[in-house]
Amino acid sequence: MADPYANNVYHQGGDDSYGTYGEGGGQDGYGYQANYPPHEEDTATTADFFFIAVSELEELSEQYEDIIEDCGHGRFQWTLFTVLGLALMADGVECFVVAFVLPSAEKDLCLSNAEKGMLGLMVFLSMMVGAFLWGGLADKVGRRRCLIVALAINCIFAFLSSFAQGYGFFLFFRLLSGIGIGGTVPIVYSYFSEFLQVDKRGEHLSWLCMFWMIGGIYASFTAWGIIPRYGWGFSMGTEFQFHSWRVFVLVAALPAIASLVGLTFMPESPRFLLENAKHDEAWMILKQVHDTNWRAKGQPEKVFTVTHIKAPKTAEDEFIEIQAATGTAVQRWALHVCSLVDYYGLSVWFPDMIKHLQHEEYESKVKVFHRERVENFHFNFSLENQIHKEGEYIHDKFVSIEMKSVQFEDSLFEDCLFEDIRSTDTVFENCTIRSTVFHNTDLLEEKFIDCRMENTSFEHSKHGCHLDTVEDNDVLIYLVSFLGSLAVLPGNIISALYMEKIGRVKIIGGSMLISAGCTFFLFLSFSQSAIIALQCLFCGISVAAWNGIEVVTVELYPASKRATAFGVLNALCKLAAVLGSSIFSSFVGITKAIPILLSFAALVCGGLVALRLPDTREKILQ
Repeated sequence: MADPYANNVYHQGGDDSYGTYGEGGGQDGYGYQANYPPHEEDTATTADFFFIAVSELEELSEQYEDIIEDCGHGRFQWTLFTVLGLALMADGVECFVVAFVLPSAEKDLCLSNAEKGMLGLMVFLSMMVGAFLWGGLADKVGRRRCLIVALAINCIFAFLSSFAQGYGFFLFFRLLSGIGIGGTVPIVYSYFSEFLQVDKRGEHLSWLCMFWMIGGIYASFTAWGIIPRYGWGFSMGTEFQFHSWRVFVLVAALPAIASLVGLTFMPESPRFLLENAKHDEAWMILKQVHDTNWRAKGQPEKVFTVTHIKAPKTAEDEFIEIQAATGTAVQRWALHVCSLVDYYGLSVWFPDMIKHLQHEEYESKVKVFHRERVENFHFNFSLENQIHKEGEYIHDKFVSIEMKSVQFEDSLFEDCLFEDIRSTDTVFENCTIRSTVFHNTDLLEEKFIDCRMENTSFEHSKHGCHLDTVEDNDVLIYLVSFLGSLAVLPGNIISALYMEKIGRVKIIGGSMLISAGCTFFLFLSFSQSAIIALQCLFCGISVAAWNGIEVVTVELYPASKRATAFGVLNALCKLAAVLGSSIFSSFVGITKAIPILLSFAALVCGGLVALRLPDTREKILQ
């Protein structure tokens, strides 16, 4: 067979401002971008060249849209939809992993409150860095290649984090894992949108958003099913412990692994290849999409009729954007800030309020014992949620019991024995302890505040932290996350079905304004059940705005900058998560008014800004 690239010649003539790259000058070649030296007689100004470039890019966009329509929508898009959906699902799972493992990990890794806060903060900070990094790289080296590397980094360091025995290594591995998964959102939407025709884009990008919800459900179910099963682990001496929460960390990485495997069978975005003058590869991929879809529809005889792809003469990497057609940059950034600070703020405020109500209920049931005198008694039952004031304990034995949230104040212990004691939130304050033995307990020095010790000994004390294998895990954290994730299903379905019929702008603005009205119901949140119900209501409505923002972001930027812009805005989203979490959580237990008013103001501002953006329903991707 003759070399198809032999005797290639460039053709340019008449009014055709495009170069074609064909075989022997015939009609069987396909388009190839040509870089032309300027003609001596060309005296066009920079402004003229700019408008010519805009026109040429618009013509390329229209031609690409025609080719995608000719390829049809079918098996190829649905396969890519599943593979990229798993990547998006992995992003959703990542947001829940640390929150679910903290109750167990804080004991296993001896975490202080500051260290727990740093772990929670690191999730969003690392994803913010990842979004910014991978979004920019995806426009330079390719959507598929960057997504594969990002997911591989996530999988590798998620795996290593499950085996980390110390806080430093666990934090470091979760940091790198978050940087990896942070690239999924900006790449996934940019990648998938470039295989969709204009009348399918809004609907199918909205369906893709549903995988984030599935990620939350998957994380809740697997955490609920694995973490409380303390027997699902092993140990190697006292130095290496692998408890059930570590098994969950491994299982949480499965969506990313599945997506990574699927991506090895997927091609690069042809639109990206065209932007980088790789027209032969783009043509082959488009032909693959065409043939895959039409074979699946029972029409294998349908021929891919595209013989050449036009490309502009310039290869300049200019960020060409008509502000009148896309809204100002300030409007786009304001929309993201208002909507996402509010979304993440309330997402943190809801579970924190539930914990606060639980704590208040727990404290209301505290038992107070005043001036009790106990002699020659054997305590063989656990003590929980008790306060003992000015008591006297003479010749008593506390053996093989658990003390949870127990406080002894101004009390006397004389000739007592504490043996095999496990304690949580237990303190002795201003007590006198005489001739008493503490054997194999975790009652260490810091648990005795202003106490007087006389002839008291501590033998074989339990140092470090130990996972409580008999403590009933609080399933409410999993239930709340599960219901919050499931509640977005109606909003996902409605936004997908009506994204093309109603329009992106109306869906974003309308759902944000409705959510603003719903925030005032938060004044009625006096119980855990009310908080959970309001969380479900808010998530179900606000997700439509979230989906609309994802679609609009794809459509507002040209192919050469799409992933970069998406990455910057998604990094802003993660920064909003940090700010919203910090601001809203600081008011838990203090006042409801400020979080409610902040939410209302942010949602109203975001809704009004959204309504000023142009509708991009029938906009061809640039």
